[in-house]
Amino acid sequence: MVICILNINKMKIFSLMFSSGLILLTISSCVPKKNLRKSEARVSVLVNDSAKTHKNLNDCNLALSNSRMGNSRQLNTIDSLAKDLLNLANTSYNEISQSKLTIADQAKRLNDLQSLITNQKNVMNKLKKTITDALVNFKPDELTVAIKDGKIYVSLQEKLLFKSGSDLVDPKGKEALKTLATVLNTNSDIQVLIEGHTDSVAISGKFTDNWALSVSRATSIVRVLSGDYKIDAKRITASGRGEF
Repeated sequence: MVICILNINKMKIFSLMFSSGLILLTISSCVPKKNLRKSEARVSVLVNDSAKTHKNLNDCNLALSNSRMGNSRQLNTIDSLAKDLLNLANTSYNEISQSKLTIADQAKRLNDLQSLITNQKNVMNKLKKTITDALVNFKPDELTVAIKDGKIYVSLQEKLLFKSGSDLVDPKGKEALKTLATVLNTNSDIQVLIEGHTDSVAISGKFTDNWALSVSRATSIVRVLSGDYKIDAKRITASGRGEF
C-alpha cells in the first residue's frame, strides 16, 4: 500500500509538475509574442528612421553635389575673370608701353626739330653777319640786311642800282652785287630770289607799267649775278612786284 501511495504520489507530483510545466509553457509562450510586437514596432520605427536617415543622406549628397557643381562653376567663373583681368592688364601694359614709346619718339622728334631749328637759326645768323660784314662799306640808306621768316633779305635801294625809270644797273650797284656774289659763291646751297620793286609813279617809254619795269630790273640783276659773277642761274629766280 505504501508503495502504491508512493506511486500515486508520484503521479500527482508528475501531474503537478506536468501541469506546472504546461503553465510554464503557456506563460513562456505569451511573453515572446508581446516582445515580438514590441520588437516589430521598434523595427518599424527603426526602418522609418533608417529611411528618413537614408533620404536625408541622399539629400545631403545631392546638396553636396550641387554645391560642388556650384563651386566648380564659381571657380570656372573666377578663373575666367582672372584670365580676363590678366589679358586686360597685359593689354593695358602693352598700350602704356606703346604710348610711352610713342611719347618718347615724339619727344625725340621734337628735340631733333628744335635742334634743327636752332642750327638753322645759327646758320642764318652767321650768314647774315657774313653778308653784313661784306657790305660794310655801303651806307644804311643804300642797303640793309635782315632776317625774316627764315630768310635773309638784302634790300638794295633804287639809288644804288638804277636811275629813275631805268633797268640798267649802275656801276656802284654792280660793286654791291659783286660783293654779295662772293658770299653766295661760297655758300652754294643758298637759293636766291630777286624781287624787283618800283614806286607808284606812272612811267612812259619802253615799259608798259611799273610792274614791267620791276620784272626787267629783277632780270637785269640776275644777268649780272649769273653772267658777270658766275652764280649758277639754276639757283636764281627773278620776280617783279611793281609798286605792290
